[in-house]
Amino acid sequence: MLKIGIFSKLSRISVRMLRYYDEAGLLAPGEVDPSTGYRYYHERQLMEAERIRALREMGFGVEAVREMLAACQDPEMLEGFLRVRREELRAEARRTQERLTLLETTLQRVRKDGIIVSYNVTRKEIPQRQVASLRGILPDYSQEGELWRQMMEEAGPQNLQMADPCWSMAIFHDQEYKEENVEVEIQMAVKGEYRDTEHVRFFTASSQEVASVTCRGSYQQMNEVNQALAGWIAANGYEISGPMFNIYHVGPAQTPDPDQWVTEVCLPVRKK
Repeated sequence: MLKIGIFSKLSRISVRMLRYYDEAGLLAPGEVDPSTGYRYYHERQLMEAERIRALREMGFGVEAVREMLAACQDPEMLEGFLRVRREELRAEARRTQERLTLLETTLQRVRKDGIIVSYNVTRKEIPQRQVASLRGILPDYSQEGELWRQMMEEAGPQNLQMADPCWSMAIFHDQEYKEENVEVEIQMAVKGEYRDTEHVRFFTASSQEVASVTCRGSYQQMNEVNQALAGWIAANGYEISGPMFNIYHVGPAQTPDPDQWVTEVCLPVRKK
């Protein structure tokens, strides 16, 4: 038997936490001296303590750890718990990376005198073009790449020929900003004749008059871009006439470096 202090040192779990785990029903001492209240642990409990410590470091709460310890004899159930936690951690990592990117972008865009770089808004016409189109509901905006992957899987075997210029864009059809279940359509300008697939449609997209801003860098600057567009539209007597879309001149498909991305943000407009 091991005294609680020795067990704490060998298991790398503090005495305070060992007492807490006892109260929570996770790891009870092997014996408790009734006269002194001293707690003693069996050497074999070090393995159980290591499981608890590892699961807690993965971010599992006490209740989840209790369930997982009970599931140790069922590998499939245990694997299910671990897979769910893996996805949670990946989502947390994505959110942390997005925050870091926003911070870095803001730092880069602040001049030494403290003035934020402004955006140049232009009015232009997006010409009529033949497109491959795929429209779907995504869990959130960060999953747009799944649509591009699906388009290439379904339509790629037809040896798509990209038009010149190759307008690759994403159209955001929701009338409001949504945190989940977002409706996005991707379009790629192509030349030639192709057959529709299960989800990809080929058609001629109409020309559009738009207010546009071309920016370089990550997508974290889009709030400021949208502000510039809204201000220009109001100041020049226009109104929004369709869903916003992005044209990806240089995007993740060309380079993983967000500093190199070039995005044209467009809002269809018409004179009031």
